[in-house]
Amino acid sequence: MQQQLINWYNKNKRDFPWRKHEDAYAIWISEIMLQQTTTEAVIPYYNRFMKRFPHVEDLAEASLEEVYKLWEGLGYYRRAKHLHETAQMIVQKYQGKFPIEYRDVLSLKGIGPYTAGAICSIAYHQEVPAIDGNVLRIIARQYLIKDNIALPITQKKITEIVSKLIQGYDASSFNQGLMDLGATICRPKNPKCDICPIQASCLAYQNQQQMVLPILIKNIKHQELNYMTGIITYKDQFLLIQNPSGLLENLYGFIQYEIESPYSFIELFKENYHSDLSIVSYIQDVKHVFTHRKWHMHVYHFVLDKPINNLYTLEQIQQLPLSTAHLKVLKTYLKEKS
Repeated sequence: MQQQLINWYNKNKRDFPWRKHEDAYAIWISEIMLQQTTTEAVIPYYNRFMKRFPHVEDLAEASLEEVYKLWEGLGYYRRAKHLHETAQMIVQKYQGKFPIEYRDVLSLKGIGPYTAGAICSIAYHQEVPAIDGNVLRIIARQYLIKDNIALPITQKKITEIVSKLIQGYDASSFNQGLMDLGATICRPKNPKCDICPIQASCLAYQNQQQMVLPILIKNIKHQELNYMTGIITYKDQFLLIQNPSGLLENLYGFIQYEIESPYSFIELFKENYHSDLSIVSYIQDVKHVFTHRKWHMHVYHFVLDKPINNLYTLEQIQQLPLSTAHLKVLKTYLKEKS
């Protein structure tokens, strides 16, 4: 099965910019970007990022704000912060050379077992597994595993299987073969079993269970939050604040409060900023979905009676790392006013 998969991958591997070399730094950047993001969406971000930061020293020396700006639109900004911090650590602790040992790679901030396995197997050809959702699904079908793959005990079982399968084989091609197979053939729904290179060894296919497996039941609690979000302007400038630590740390956005009235917004703003606002109009409700929470932003336009700090023109805003949620808000406002 392993060699059939490797042969298939070598003939059919997808063409991505991060596959043109075996540089651990570049592979690391791509793997972090690919977390929670599709390959098609990542490609232009990856190319821009690597053009600006071709070496780990370039990333380490940059400002966090510049890193955020290049990341803008990818979401999950904590990934960008960890990239920046880890680049600085690599420069300080490893003299700018990406560590080789799996345990050292795993110790870096923002890198878990999957990413460490991907880096070490692709860049250094180490025989370590890289277990993601694609691999869990493929192995569950190959071995007719009927346990819930969302459970840690099942994931441990599959990791042990892959750790044995990879021994003595080209780890880079094997792991990337599993990634490509899961993305193109052994898909969550309607797998293309008729063209699968490892169909002959697939127990789910033999038992006609490929449309049932894997069992994936996640226990996720979604939090829904309602905000009164203020587009606050003074002449041609917009009031933006930089978020403190938390969900959108260091990103810029509009002021918003968990209240139900725009008039309460004016009162709360006066308490916090000692400035008066006038309400102009209701704009629109804007929804933004994060992994485990959903924001309902009720957007109103307010006007300041005098200028205060943190006012920016549209041209200046283009240079700031704006959160995706509040970029939606701004675009909605501009469309409404056009």
